[in-house]
Amino acid sequence: MKKILLIFASMFALGGMAQNVASPDGKIVVNVKNEKGQATYSVDYEGQPMLTSSRLGLKTRYADFTKGIKLVKATDAKTIDKQYSMTRTKAENISYKANTADFMFEDASGNRMTVTFNVADNSVAFRYSLDRPKKGTPLNDMILSEATSFNFPSQTTTFLCPQSKPGWGFARSAPSYETEYATDAPLTAKSANGVGFTFPALFHVGTDRWALVSETGVTSEYCASRLGDYNPEYGFPLLFPQEGENNGFGDASPIVMLPFKTPWRTIALGNGLKPVVESTVHFDVVEPLYEAKHEYKPGRYTWSWLIWQDMATNYDDQVKFINLASEMGYEYCLVDAVWDTQIGYKRMEELSRYAQSKGVNLLLWYNSNGYANDAPQGPLGVMCNSIRRKKEMAWMQRNGIKGIKVDFFGGDKQATMKLYEDILSDANDYGLQVIFHGCTIPRGWERMYPNFTASEAALASENVYFSEYHAKKEGFELCMYPFTRNVIGSFDWGGVILNKYLSRDNKSRHKRYTTDMFELATAITNQCSVNCVELTPNGKEEVSPLVLDLAREIPTTWQETRFIDGYPGKYFVVARKHGGEWYVAGINGSDKAVTLNLSLPMFKGKKVSYYANEKQLKTLSVDKKGMAKVKLLPMDGFILK
Repeated sequence: MKKILLIFASMFALGGMAQNVASPDGKIVVNVKNEKGQATYSVDYEGQPMLTSSRLGLKTRYADFTKGIKLVKATDAKTIDKQYSMTRTKAENISYKANTADFMFEDASGNRMTVTFNVADNSVAFRYSLDRPKKGTPLNDMILSEATSFNFPSQTTTFLCPQSKPGWGFARSAPSYETEYATDAPLTAKSANGVGFTFPALFHVGTDRWALVSETGVTSEYCASRLGDYNPEYGFPLLFPQEGENNGFGDASPIVMLPFKTPWRTIALGNGLKPVVESTVHFDVVEPLYEAKHEYKPGRYTWSWLIWQDMATNYDDQVKFINLASEMGYEYCLVDAVWDTQIGYKRMEELSRYAQSKGVNLLLWYNSNGYANDAPQGPLGVMCNSIRRKKEMAWMQRNGIKGIKVDFFGGDKQATMKLYEDILSDANDYGLQVIFHGCTIPRGWERMYPNFTASEAALASENVYFSEYHAKKEGFELCMYPFTRNVIGSFDWGGVILNKYLSRDNKSRHKRYTTDMFELATAITNQCSVNCVELTPNGKEEVSPLVLDLAREIPTTWQETRFIDGYPGKYFVVARKHGGEWYVAGINGSDKAVTLNLSLPMFKGKKVSYYANEKQLKTLSVDKKGMAKVKLLPMDGFILK
């Protein structure tokens, strides 16, 4: 009897008291508790609130873990000390050290939900686990909603990207994460389209504390998520996809098999922007889902479509871009939409043989859908059907095609996540690496799927072509993504643009507003292991020899990444190491010149090559303390090496 009373007393105490888990260095403390039957958490950084009381919980068809629950068990924190390697993202050899603890909640019927928190020195990750109930409950269930929220102190400002409504955009192809970030906005600012915000979401908390909220580990077994508008009671709620996404096909709420673990919700945080930009939490908490069956080579590619558009998808023009790739020493040439009708399968086989004779391999564009939207470009109806997809991939393998770019997805529902996963898994069988466009953000996918290369999921280079407005905004956008979109995964912006004008003749339509050095620097500031250099055969003649030489040698894989300086939407400076050699690149996205005093310990006491002018290579002296001064004109850039 005394033992039973002690158990009940312990449960009662847990029900009302906060439990916590701290980072290895003790600077981050996550507090978990039950507040009047609602599971909550908060995050302190160096004793100051980073997130105030925020909600936890799931609502399923068989149980509601968003109210009337008790905290019945909190495990002692355990240490995670994991080392792993990646070759296709911001760092090669990664060490993840964190403390982890489980917090078990129970409803009145004895159903249980566990929340696991991993707390590292500069990140927090958490996910939910559901047991299979012992009696009277199904083996699977629908997760109707999450109570998860992110509540920041009132002085916080936001850098958020609004979600689109279903059916918006080209050929009803939204949402595809192609909207504009708003910077330095108040917490209370409403989303532009009234349906919340996309991940990743950046928050400036106080004087110099920052946090980037996102998610990772999303597979075919769940849906992807977004943030709703700010609520003064509990902050930004996590929301499932909209019902109309994927042309209405599939449930907005995921159906899971019990027992089950959700994807991870992630928060990269710390003093300054360095811990955000350098964060690897989106890979730290996930594992590979299958092994690579083939070698997937990084590299550069030429691409006719951005400047020459659909009519260039013909045999003769593609030969010109293959020859250009060969001349530049590039590994790939991407043949874009409508090749199935404007070139045809038989001539594509010839084109692939020709490319291989020039030391170049082809990447082919595909439409993902047959029903998700009205995008008419072909090949259509191949990637969405398992039988046709495998037949097509076997044809590509026989003909030496090395990768695919799949476009026009339908949203974030579980059904769409399954399509991404199915394409990746099948492509691995046939030696194809995969780029996604018109799509969702990657969520740990470089680590989970070894043939995943990159995603677009942003207002990318095509918009620079489509409108002068976005040509003028290119600097802002490329100084925004290193702090947001590119932090969480590889980013296929779609071109280091070296044409002076956005036209085939390189004389008409609107001009490019960035300098050549800005564009070359983006090959380093943007992280993507298969990167496009948007150089055209005729445009090449107008590019200086210095620019061409540098464009030939810039790598696409990195051993290490260090944030140097910057502010979202204004300017960005980063250092990346390749083959033991450091490259430092900076871009100014504003309309004002900036002078920067940079800390460059990797170049301490050295004279380095300073690419700041398209016609003249200079040297820059870095003093014995590792400091150097550089000046950037508006929409300008530089590279040090």
